[in-house]
Amino acid sequence: MEDLSLHIMDIVENSLRAGAQCVEIKLFEDHKENTLSLEIEDDGQGMNADTLKGASDPFYTTKEGKRFGLGLPLLAQACEETGGSMIVENREPTGIRILATFHSDNIDMKPVGDIKETMRVLMASHPEVTFSYEYSAEDGGSA
Repeated sequence: MEDLSLHIMDIVENSLRAGAQCVEIKLFEDHKENTLSLEIEDDGQGMNADTLKGASDPFYTTKEGKRFGLGLPLLAQACEETGGSMIVENREPTGIRILATFHSDNIDMKPVGDIKETMRVLMASHPEVTFSYEYSAEDGGSA
């Protein structure tokens, strides 16, 4: 995936397949620490222990007829390439929370991409779902 907005689209589509009716997306830039944090939280069915364990394996998927599950492994790789990390938390009884942290001053940092267009496509494609997007920065900027 070329930019973070495409990773967001992929992860959110997984949330929607899991029955999410509410998806929250947050981006936080810390200019002092040169980090970018992406948090995606949903109220879908969550993951059982086996699914949560396999979620970082590209050869594990719950999608019928598919042999690969690349969404979370590719996001984790994008984080790790910058010296960052990714955490996936099960929010029992429902939902998951993904926290991906990137070192934004690393040469391997992918561009954020067109978040506005990603959100527009998600909202237009799934009008029954409540989406929220929040951006904030350490320097007090927000949008």
